[in-house]
Amino acid sequence: MARVAVVTGGSRGIGAAISIALKAAGYSVAANYAGNDEAAEAFKKETGIPVYKWSVADYDDCKAGIEKIEADLGPVDVLVNNAGITRDGMFHRMTPDMWKAVIDTNLTGLFNMTHQVWPGMRERKFGRVINISSINGQKGQAGQANYSAAKAGDLGFTKALAQEGARAGITVNAICPGYIGTDMVMAVPEKVREQIIAQIPVGRLGEPDEIARCVAFLASDDAGFITGSTISANGGQFMS
Repeated sequence: MARVAVVTGGSRGIGAAISIALKAAGYSVAANYAGNDEAAEAFKKETGIPVYKWSVADYDDCKAGIEKIEADLGPVDVLVNNAGITRDGMFHRMTPDMWKAVIDTNLTGLFNMTHQVWPGMRERKFGRVINISSINGQKGQAGQANYSAAKAGDLGFTKALAQEGARAGITVNAICPGYIGTDMVMAVPEKVREQIIAQIPVGRLGEPDEIARCVAFLASDDAGFITGSTISANGGQFMS
């Protein structure tokens, strides 16, 4: 029976690429999404991957969503915490609502989702939790105090939880993408994109599929000895 994988924010951008890659690798995939019904239905029709709507910022919604997925597909073996939002602004203009929205989704969302599947993973002595952080959680970024704080918090969460899960057969790892050629990045003015690319040693944006392949590896049995690690997939823009 195929292992079940849940990808939050799994119907668009990097998340869609992850969902497709995991399905191709033989997983039974469920893609969560928060708001864009039209895009989610188009993704479902194109890929055959079922979609489930809820906000990862809401603990009770996460609980209900996972219960629905497990009723439909079976116990969750792989969780990819990919959902994220931005509410950018220089700090002196950042409002409490801008701060809270990003922290609630990009950091607390990891707790809300992982807390639902962790007991089952511990009981079955197997699990894969893969958290999509960001280059800006590693190096910081002006205008993104909220986002950088949340994504840095994702890395701390990863390292702590990896220590708890190790003896239960659960690995917990993070991936920090750099600038990837998603619709959001491609919508940036060309001059700004050129400035971004000039800072990337390989001389190009990343592709969503390149992040998806990292996820597929970390989800696999081949990665069973890797936990608490961070893969920096940024074309050499930041090295730590």
